Amino acid sequence: MPPVKDLTRGSIAIHILSMAAPVAISMVAGVAYHLIDLYFVTRLGTEATAGINAAGTATFILSALTQVLGTGTTVLVAHSLGRKDVANTNLLFNQSMVMAVVCGVIAVISVCLLMPPYMRVVSREAGTIAAGTSYIYWVAPAYALLFPMIAMSSTLRGAGVIRPAVFFVSLTVVLNAALAPVFIAGWGTGIALGVKGAGLATSVAIFVGVLCMGLHFSRTQRQFRLERALIYPQLKQWRRILAIGWPAGAEFVLMFLMTGVVYFAIRDQGSTAQAAFAIGSRIMQTLLLAGMSVASAAGPIAGQSYGANDAGRVNEVFRIAALLSSAVMLTTTVLVLFRTPELVGLFGADARTAGGATLFLHVMSWTFVAQGLVYTCAFMFQGIGNTVPSLLSAITRFIVFAGPALWLARQPGFQIEQLWYLLAGSVLLQAVLSLLLLRMELRRRLQPLARPAVAAISSMAR
Repeated sequence: MPPVKDLTRGSIAIHILSMAAPVAISMVAGVAYHLIDLYFVTRLGTEATAGINAAGTATFILSALTQVLGTGTTVLVAHSLGRKDVANTNLLFNQSMVMAVVCGVIAVISVCLLMPPYMRVVSREAGTIAAGTSYIYWVAPAYALLFPMIAMSSTLRGAGVIRPAVFFVSLTVVLNAALAPVFIAGWGTGIALGVKGAGLATSVAIFVGVLCMGLHFSRTQRQFRLERALIYPQLKQWRRILAIGWPAGAEFVLMFLMTGVVYFAIRDQGSTAQAAFAIGSRIMQTLLLAGMSVASAAGPIAGQSYGANDAGRVNEVFRIAALLSSAVMLTTTVLVLFRTPELVGLFGADARTAGGATLFLHVMSWTFVAQGLVYTCAFMFQGIGNTVPSLLSAITRFIVFAGPALWLARQPGFQIEQLWYLLAGSVLLQAVLSLLLLRMELRRRLQPLARPAVAAISSMAR
């Protein structure tokens, strides 16, 4: 496989589809960690289920930091390759790896300090609090180990090379699936660690995956090499990565807060309601990955095209990605509307928990197409190097949802479905705002690129 892929030429649709499949596998692999853990933990009871899912929202903190690093690296690498600036590309890779070490330390410290008080806020039940806190301490090592993998995979993603990262991420999922029943339920050992085992399985799997990916990367990616002269921190490069990455990271912080608001709003409904939301939200996240994978493929293509000053191709990337993502999400909506009981039944939850999860999915399924458009806009913003508008639309959604949600939860006649309708409405609003902001940003960014081409054509005509 070539070290880089030129995305400034060829069919955009073929590029998107060829990248979307491995990206989807990678995204499913990421969610699979939690689904596998959730599958075995549900056998431990509703408190354990609610606890591990509430603690799992700490992954939004992790995702925020990985997005800062990954988004900044991917975009800048894509722009550099679009300009055919190979030397700057390797510099970016080296600086990204150094940042990965720093981010890993920050992630572990942040999660271990913040999660115990967070669990006491979102739950009133001692068993749920204890389960979530215990899980997070055992999974924390995995959080630090993820960052080098993100640095390597983001460099390759900016270069249009997806499959190596997908393979090693998938390897970690297979290992996690094999280790989860051993550590959680004590299969073969007789030592059942419960929620601690869920965290330990993930940490061991990530360690093996990072080790294998590092060995493969050093042997096959000759264009991206760690060099002693380039690994010393260069604040200029860090600022470039952070300038693009921090708004994307802030969006995941908002997702963390949004989930926290939901848990706070339903905490008086008991662990059954929280477990239902846990199952429903995990299923929804998995189903949305198909549309997200199509949308994410637009980022590197738009990035390389923008780096190559091809305004027309950037616009075409958005049009095709939006159509493909919408088609995928419409199909997913139909699947949920007619097959929700089967999807929920996979987790073996009791009737009340399953009914609550089904209600959540039925309401939220009507927003799937809108969420696909939100993802498409977000990755287009990344591709052209300005992620602030995407953050603004996410902030608007959070404000519209959080205040009314907390107010509703205090009303005497509060029904949980009211919260889901409010959540769905906030998604629709975000989609409309994202489309408007992207239209404005494309016009602002691409018009200067089009003028030199128009001037050149006019000069040739004269």
